[in-house]
Amino acid sequence: MVSRDGSPRIWRLKSRELLLDHPIVMGILNVTPDSFSDGGNFFSPDSALAHAMRMIDEGADIIDIGGESTRPGAIPVEAAQESDRVVPVMEELRRHVPDFVISIDTTKADVARAAIDAGASIINDVSAMRLDPDMPVVAATSSAGVVLMHSRGDVTNMASYQNAVYENVVSEVLDELGSQLLLAEEAGVDRKNIALDPGIGFSKRTEHSRELIEKLDQFCTYDCPVMVGLSRKRMLTDVVSRGPLTLEERDAATAAFNVLALQRGAIVFRVHNVKKNRQALDEAWSELT
Repeated sequence: MVSRDGSPRIWRLKSRELLLDHPIVMGILNVTPDSFSDGGNFFSPDSALAHAMRMIDEGADIIDIGGESTRPGAIPVEAAQESDRVVPVMEELRRHVPDFVISIDTTKADVARAAIDAGASIINDVSAMRLDPDMPVVAATSSAGVVLMHSRGDVTNMASYQNAVYENVVSEVLDELGSQLLLAEEAGVDRKNIALDPGIGFSKRTEHSRELIEKLDQFCTYDCPVMVGLSRKRMLTDVVSRGPLTLEERDAATAAFNVLALQRGAIVFRVHNVKKNRQALDEAWSELT
């Protein structure tokens, strides 16, 4: 991938740069008791570390660690409790793989700050910095990489249909993300540090998510890396089946839609099943290049 000026596309993360010369796979590590897909599976530090190492072995480029669920009806977690969940895992992961890229999935500036001190180099904010006015300052002063994901509402309802009302979902999501991008830049965050995520399944019905995937190329106009996080989302069941999908079927559908997103311009993919998506994306990338 190249930027508008013809230079190789990079994503700046604190003191390093991630070269976007292949699909970037971000492995999901939920250190929570109640996440929608794997809540409680990796709640203990030992099981979390083991799963992180497994995802690295399977080809993950980034491990994204989160300590608060955003499933519909999720109960908000205090910053101190969220930090207590994620920081020990980050410290252990940093000890085992000192140079590996770690991301913190949080909407809270205090948690982001603690995670960066523990070794994280990316802040993945599913509210695109809407929910904590201090987040842009933390991002700017740390020089961390940032993911601005589109959503509406707060952590209790952003994954529901409560705010999924659009006249033109693509233009409205572009405009709302653009406003948050400007907010981040005005706080001192360099655009080279920012990736954009249209927020598939967050404050969107299935038809909204499908349209966003089809028109992902429009999100490339901001000259930021585009990330998608559609892994195991409800829209997959709505699109490919009239009944429930098994976990294996959801992961297969995730890989298929990620390949479509890659063809439309996405380059970072947040997934639960690293191995299946790594294989599918690498095969698709070899055909595209």
